This record gives sequence, structure tokens and C-alpha cells, in this order.
Amino acid sequence: MLFNSYAFIFFFFPFVLAGFFLLGRRNVRAAGGFLVLASLFFYGWWSVWAIPLLVASIGFNFWAGSRLVPDPSRGDARRKRLLVVALAVDLGVLAVFKYADFLIGNANAVFESAGLHALPLLRIALPIGISFYTFTQIAFLVDCWQGKVREPDFMHYALFVTYFPHLVAGPVLHHAQMMPQFAERSTYRADADRISQGLSIFVFGLAKKLLVGDAMGAYADLVFDGVHHGTMPGLASAWLGVLAYTMQIYFDFSGYSDMAVGMSWCLNVRLPLNFASPYQSTDIIEFWRRWHISLSTFLRDYLYIPLGGNRKGPRRRYLNLLATMLLGGLWHGASWTYVAWGGLHGAYLVINHLWSDRFGAAAGAARLRRVAGWALTFLCVMMAWVVFRAESFGDAVNVYKSLFGLHAHGKPFHEYVDLPFHLREFYLKLGAGLFVCLALPPAISLLGWVPQVQALAGRPRALRFATAAMAVLTVVLLGFSVSRLGSYSPFIYYQF
Repeated sequence: MLFNSYAFIFFFFPFVLAGFFLLGRRNVRAAGGFLVLASLFFYGWWSVWAIPLLVASIGFNFWAGSRLVPDPSRGDARRKRLLVVALAVDLGVLAVFKYADFLIGNANAVFESAGLHALPLLRIALPIGISFYTFTQIAFLVDCWQGKVREPDFMHYALFVTYFPHLVAGPVLHHAQMMPQFAERSTYRADADRISQGLSIFVFGLAKKLLVGDAMGAYADLVFDGVHHGTMPGLASAWLGVLAYTMQIYFDFSGYSDMAVGMSWCLNVRLPLNFASPYQSTDIIEFWRRWHISLSTFLRDYLYIPLGGNRKGPRRRYLNLLATMLLGGLWHGASWTYVAWGGLHGAYLVINHLWSDRFGAAAGAARLRRVAGWALTFLCVMMAWVVFRAESFGDAVNVYKSLFGLHAHGKPFHEYVDLPFHLREFYLKLGAGLFVCLALPPAISLLGWVPQVQALAGRPRALRFATAAMAVLTVVLLGFSVSRLGSYSPFIYYQF
């Protein structure tokens, strides 16, 4: 079930919101159980056959986590063996469903070159959200082993994993961020202020996806799919196509994250910030502190630091950065293009750290240098998105050639759009997207709306105006967004 669908907006979410708070007034455990069942229904809407795998994963990891907590009756060696086995099971399941055909395909390439018979592909359907709920539970297991967490309540744990706002496309949640909220009785009591804030954030995220992300994606698809089928874009067409995809993936994924935060806030649960205006970054290090924050935090805490981080000298630090980003790229999908995307960002980070170590903080102090740093960072991010979006390395190379004007007879921009109306609409939405990305704060900052309103309590006219303006903006955006509903428009990160 898509967040941007009639079924979700007008039936599922209102029903869940009403049922959760009606049950919560009488029995908080019943309300929690209801939310677990609703989340499983939401997940099963996409594929009922994936539910048993999700339920089995939850049961296994809860059992393993309860036995990984430090206990005098279980020695450290025994616990460590269990941790290794549990991680192997989680990663093994992920590998079978997500990477089996990728590995077989690469093995077949070697076999064929040696004159050997190729192995048949498994062609197993990828369960939606498996990467997100697997990483969430891996973090839980490691924290249990380190003695940071002990979760005795299976229902709360099941809710933590299945919680539908984050289940299929994140953010990657940490146990400590969620479980205290599920244990609070106030979570199960309706709060009108929070519901109004949450709905506003949800609508802003919906507008990001439908009004900007999908529009930019339509043009980006024309360019990249055209390259895949042999139609090379001209210089302007290529640059606008890459810029359109740069806007699409941001508004698609940050829109999803805003919707998740908004509907979760309606339920009195605060999800972590996953985007902090990343395209405003002035270097790649800052970009990765702002883009997909939950994943970059996970990779730092559970991969980069265990590999040694920066504790074993500069050379080892750079190798750890490259290894972390390569695996981060592979996490996004079973394709060498994703690995290359991760490798590009790993190289960017190494160069950024080398520059910072050589010139220090003063290198970015001056305004002109900050502007230059922003421009270079944005350009590097755009260049990396090419290989991320392309169907193959050959397609990526052709797009890069067009970007540098090496396709003399490439398809001109005006042939990609219907003049004159669609051309104006494209530029309008591209400009609006750039303004939101580069000039505005994250939509989640609306969670500070209530304190701001309270500060206007002594100024009734200003209070009424601010409240009315927010309400009108939300209703207008909702109206435009609803007018775009009806077509199948999944989120990019559903495939990961």
C-alpha cells in the first residue's frame, strides 16, 4: 500500500488513527497489538507471501536478542557465538533474497569465459523493506550483546520492527529511539496539536512526492530510458535530465520520510530526522551528515567504527571509509552500478578528509569558499547520481559523454517536452524544487510550530494569522496533491 494512494489516505490511516486512540483509552496493550496487526496488514497489502518471512525474522531476532544480553549464567564466548550465528542468519536471508541472482550472474560470467555451464537463476521476488527491517534488527542484536538494551516485551519489539510508517523505506530505527515512546501511556492518548502538526508535515511530504518528485522523474526517465534504448541526449538535455533525477530522488525519498514523520507524530511517536537539507551542504562530509541520516549513522556505528574508524592511522581510515561506502552502495541494490556509486562517494570522502587535514577549518571559512564548496559538492553529487540511476555502466558512460558534449547529434531538449505548456511547467517545478532544496529548512522543523504559536499567545492577531496561513497552505497543498492521485507511483527506495 502506497502512502500516496486513495486507500491509504482516506481509509487505512484514518481507521488506524481512530482505532489506536479508541483502544488506547481503555487498554494500551490492546492499542499496541492493534497497531502491530495494522502494520502487518499494511505490509501484506503489498505481498501477503512476505508476511511469514517478516514474522519469522521478528521471532528469531527477539529470541536471539534476549539471550545475547550479558548474564552470569552465559559466558561471553557463548554469547559471541550466538551473535555470530544470529548475524549470519540475518545477513544470509538478506543475501538469498536480494543478492543471490546477482552473485549467480557474476559467477556465470566467469563460468562462461571458462567454457563451463551456467547456473540457473533463482528469480526470487525481493520482499519489500527487507533491507530496512534487517538492518534495524542487526543493530538491536549488537546492542543486546553490548549490554545497551534489554527488551522483555515481545509485543513492543514486534511494534518496533513492524511499525508501518517506517517499515518499507525507513528510516533505519534504533531501539533506544522507539521503545521508551511505546512504553509511555501518553503515547496512546490523542493530542489535537500533534495531530494537526503531523497532518501538515504529511501533506508537505505528499506534495514533495507528487508535485515535484514525480514531475522531475517523468523527464529524468525520458532521458535515462532513452539512453538505455539507444537515444543519446544532447548537452542541455543531459544536464537537465541529471538535474531532474537529482531533484526526483531527493523529493521522492525526503517526501516519504516527511510523510512517515507526519503520520507517526499523529500517533504521538517521534521518528528521527532523516534529511536535513542535504543539498545545502558545502562539502561531502557534511552531505553525509544530512542525507539519509539513519543509514549513514548505522554505517558509521556498526561498520566504519568496528572496522577501526580513524583509530589506526590515516591510511587505515581511508580504507575504512572506502569499504563502508562500497558496502553502503551495495546495500542499495544488487548491481555493480550501486557499488560504483558507493565507491565514488567513498573517494569523495577520502579527498574531502585529505583536503581538511591539509588546510584545516579555515579552508571553508570565507563566504566565497563556502559558495565554491557548495557548487563543487552539488556537482559531485549530481555526477554520482548518474551511475546510481543508469541501467548499466554503458548507459552511464553515454550519459557522461552527453554531459560533456561528446554526442554531437544528441536529442535536443525541446524534443523531450511538448511545447509550450509542458516546457513552462517543467521549468516552474524545477525552480520550485531548487528553491525548496536550497533555501528552506526541513519540513520536520514544523514540529516546533506549537512553541512558536505559544510565543504568540500575547498577540492574538498574529496568532490567528499564523494559524490561518498554515491551515490554508496545508489545505491548498493537499488539494493539489489529491488531484495527482490515481496513477501508480511507487517510491524509489521501495526497491531497496
